[in-house]
Amino acid sequence: MDAASHEAWPVERLAAVSGVSEAHFARSFKRAFGIPPHRYLLTRRIEQANTLLRDTDLSITEIAFATGWESLGTFGRVFRDITGRSPGAMRLEAQAAMPRLDRVPACVLRAAQRPDLTIAVLEKRRRVAEGTVRPSTKEVS
Repeated sequence: MDAASHEAWPVERLAAVSGVSEAHFARSFKRAFGIPPHRYLLTRRIEQANTLLRDTDLSITEIAFATGWESLGTFGRVFRDITGRSPGAMRLEAQAAMPRLDRVPACVLRAAQRPDLTIAVLEKRRRVAEGTVRPSTKEVS
């Protein structure tokens, strides 16, 4: 999934590749990584989108499709739900901070900018609407 996060990775495919049942795979994956496979894939796609927003001049539409999203609207909504910012705002922020970040190793930068997906995106959206949890706005210093 890490090497090809732009591809579709339903549990059926992951289980088949692993040679185990879907239920066993889903349980084992969550036990190993702490989050379900779909949520893990979302974090990888958002990480990749952040990198492309920061390091390239690709349009947001091109980035959405390059990172595996089939709809620009879904990409923008999920991106905002997870990061607390729109892709355009994230790009402006990242480019403004670039001179300060050019000496930070890429692996450290990716870890610091990793999306926080300890709860499902839909659950997070519901909690934000009810005012029980604030949107994630991680700062990178």
